[in-house]
Amino acid sequence: MKKTIIALFGLLPLTLLAQVDRSKAPQPGPAPAIRIGQPATFTLPNGLKVFVVENTKLPRVSATLSFNMDGIVEGQKAGLTSMGGELLRRGTVKMNKAQLDEAIDQLGGNIGTSAFSASASSLKANFPKLISLLSDVVLRPSFSATELEKIRRQELSGLQAAKDDPNSIADNVTNRLLYGKDHPYGDIETEETVSNVKVGDIKNFFSTYWKPNNAYLVFVGDITAADAKKLSAQYFGAWKSGVVPRPTYKTPQAPAKTFVAVVDRPASVQSVINFAAPVELKPGAPDVIPASVMNNILGGGFSGRLFANLREKHGFTYGAYSGLKSDRLVGAFTAEASVRNEKTDSAIAEFINEFNRIRTEAVPTDEESRMKNYLSGQFARSLENPATIAGFALNIAKYNLPKDYYQNYLKTLAAVSPTDVQAMAKKYVNPGNMLVVVVGNAKEIAKGLDKYGPVKSYNVYGQEVPAPTAKTVDASVTPQTILQKAIDAYGGASAIAAVKDLSMTGSASVQGMNINVTQKQIVPTAFVQEVSMQGMVLEKKLLKNGQYSQSGQGGAKPVDEKDKEEMNENAAFIPEVYMLAQKGYQFAVKGIEPVEGKDAYAVQVKTPAGREYTNFYDVATGLLVKKTTTQEGPQGTMTISSLVGNYKNVNGVNIPMKIVNDMGMMKIEINFNDVKVNSGLKAEDIK
Repeated sequence: MKKTIIALFGLLPLTLLAQVDRSKAPQPGPAPAIRIGQPATFTLPNGLKVFVVENTKLPRVSATLSFNMDGIVEGQKAGLTSMGGELLRRGTVKMNKAQLDEAIDQLGGNIGTSAFSASASSLKANFPKLISLLSDVVLRPSFSATELEKIRRQELSGLQAAKDDPNSIADNVTNRLLYGKDHPYGDIETEETVSNVKVGDIKNFFSTYWKPNNAYLVFVGDITAADAKKLSAQYFGAWKSGVVPRPTYKTPQAPAKTFVAVVDRPASVQSVINFAAPVELKPGAPDVIPASVMNNILGGGFSGRLFANLREKHGFTYGAYSGLKSDRLVGAFTAEASVRNEKTDSAIAEFINEFNRIRTEAVPTDEESRMKNYLSGQFARSLENPATIAGFALNIAKYNLPKDYYQNYLKTLAAVSPTDVQAMAKKYVNPGNMLVVVVGNAKEIAKGLDKYGPVKSYNVYGQEVPAPTAKTVDASVTPQTILQKAIDAYGGASAIAAVKDLSMTGSASVQGMNINVTQKQIVPTAFVQEVSMQGMVLEKKLLKNGQYSQSGQGGAKPVDEKDKEEMNENAAFIPEVYMLAQKGYQFAVKGIEPVEGKDAYAVQVKTPAGREYTNFYDVATGLLVKKTTTQEGPQGTMTISSLVGNYKNVNGVNIPMKIVNDMGMMKIEINFNDVKVNSGLKAEDIK
């Protein structure tokens, strides 16, 4: 057979073979014609619009109820809709939450709710019973005050964490400054607004906006249109229609001139940069598809120009991206990255360079073609999912799109030219009329930002505040007086000298996994620190009998002079005592900075072995509250910040019970729950 095939090729004219130029990529052919299945559709007498996409590949069915609205201004009750969406799932008039959970579990199904949707999915055989439960959840919720308080506590806990999360801060400030407090997208949840939400507010929201004539019910899976119609009428047919308010909002405008909004977060080891501007881009508008090509070339993913520039070329960040969103109320152009503090100014400059480049330079045809090929492949793959067909039908109904909008998607995409891409960039990417939000250590990042526009300072709620000012250190304060005050704050020289041994046990949680931390030392000659997870040692450092060792998951690690020096400091129990007693340590007071809202002296330390770090000591108490160090990472030098707190007096000395290591992309909080001083540790216990 193989010889036959070779012989057939041998019959081809040589002139035909010679015409193939393999140095050039073939020209793209015309956009293929596609056929997109049309879901069955019908409307119940109460106005509920129903779509059914039948797919019998698996014996599963899902139903999603969604509402034709974009949000409401919650103002002083911000959090109302999100809390209400969660409360809806917490019980019905027939069943409390536990009973409802059990009923859903027995059916092997899932029911989820949010402020503007509710969904259910299960095996086909159990689906009629499950949609009955969904109907009870939607039409007969209990709105339990007890469950609302549980949700409120969770919300408040989440807000507490978000107040210290730079990405959450950046999102809040960006939304408030971009849209304003009188727009649904400008709402910011605070402890006060969440506390203002009452059961009556939630009931009023659902009774006002959750009406069948304002809703769509979409079935996907192994279900016929006839069965879907029967279930819809049976469980949602008695739902009463009503008038739904249609509030209108002033369309947000882009800044007349680009300005920089800085949110000071002294603990930040890197800065979060957000570019944003509102744009007039409605779903289904003629610009949506060519603008999508433009945005994906600029920063839509790993192949985007922003990623190639800021990460691959300059190493400023792990990733840089842009987004262009269409929306009925107002669209938005955004771009973001998290960069090392010292590269904030440079990173902003490179963002703007790329914005200007895509506006002023014609996009090469091959780059544009690659992106169109990627987007058409992405679209084609999405058609394999029946839910995509349902989503298309819902969008056509919700946004009043042409009936053949998705049918013509590939044809419209293929027609996009490099000239179109440049035109979209000029229209929607305007670096002279943007909001630039930067969250980070203002002392380290603010210098030089005024070249991009006026620099203003804001708090975490998007309220303008005075710029942080540097505080001067009194001439009588020296590094030695600061360190001595710290020693006194720990308990004093005599109490510290009385400590012969120390053991500490703590724990942390990383991505849902529990981490154990143990430390033992015989002062000042022996020390062991071990970090483990589920019995597996992740890291271990040991000093004993003048011998130093360290190991990790990959086995033993080399120990250099810097490692030995650090272990000596730890073995000394109070590093300040050790540093003052040793020769070669150099100290410098770098100023006063806020740490967790309190002033702290920043003392830079240079060690004999060449290590450098900065310790922060509370001005009032003298205690160490923070330490920053630098280390080399995949993207260059990285700063790690450790917050130290929750001091507890044990046998006359104050010992920190909590350490929070902030590494920018990850934060690890270690809490020590068992601390023993002078418990009689022996040399054999250090191993």
